[in-house]
Amino acid sequence: MNPLFKTEIINQIRKTGVIAVLVIDDIDNAVPVAQALLKGGVTAIELTLRTPVALKALKAIRKEAPGMMVGVGTVLTVGQIDEINEAGAAFAVAPGLNTEVVCHAKKIGLSFAPGIVTPSDIENAVKLGCRVLKFFPAEPSGGLTYLKSIAVPYNHLQLQYIPLGGINEDNMEEYVTSPLIMAIGGSWIASPSLIQQKNWSKITNNAKMAVDKVTRVRKCC
Repeated sequence: MNPLFKTEIINQIRKTGVIAVLVIDDIDNAVPVAQALLKGGVTAIELTLRTPVALKALKAIRKEAPGMMVGVGTVLTVGQIDEINEAGAAFAVAPGLNTEVVCHAKKIGLSFAPGIVTPSDIENAVKLGCRVLKFFPAEPSGGLTYLKSIAVPYNHLQLQYIPLGGINEDNMEEYVTSPLIMAIGGSWIASPSLIQQKNWSKITNNAKMAVDKVTRVRKCC
């Protein structure tokens, strides 16, 4: 049971196992990057609230690329929860665990995954009803080896993790071998520089490579 994350959203994200993390500075790039990702098989994004055009980008992608599940990241305040919910976000994630933000997301029915990096974070998240957790920053914190060690006491709760931070094409396969991982997230698929260069073909190729790796690994394991 995932009180703070809708089952249909979990299923769609887990199906491809990849969430592209986007930082969009120019609203004109929003729809093309979403379409490039969809062409490569990535159907979920984390659109970060780090730029002035983020909310406009969310609305544009929902309208012009309806096949893309648009999640929002770097959600730090209750006010942002209201803004992205009104704009039509499918889900939201945060770098840390803010009780007030989690409770408000739960209150309005927005699927939400707080950030965790310690056992205490996990316990506080579980107490708030969270069962999908963002492991951040993944690689600097010790990677999958560290996550496995802190997750052991909670395995009976069937928690699912979305690791972000330092994940790339070279180390992503290690993560997706673990049943703990719902999906991996990464900005390398559609990096800010690729978006600014409008290199849509490279983004499509990165997306296809990532999805293919997840599919291959999960079939084997």
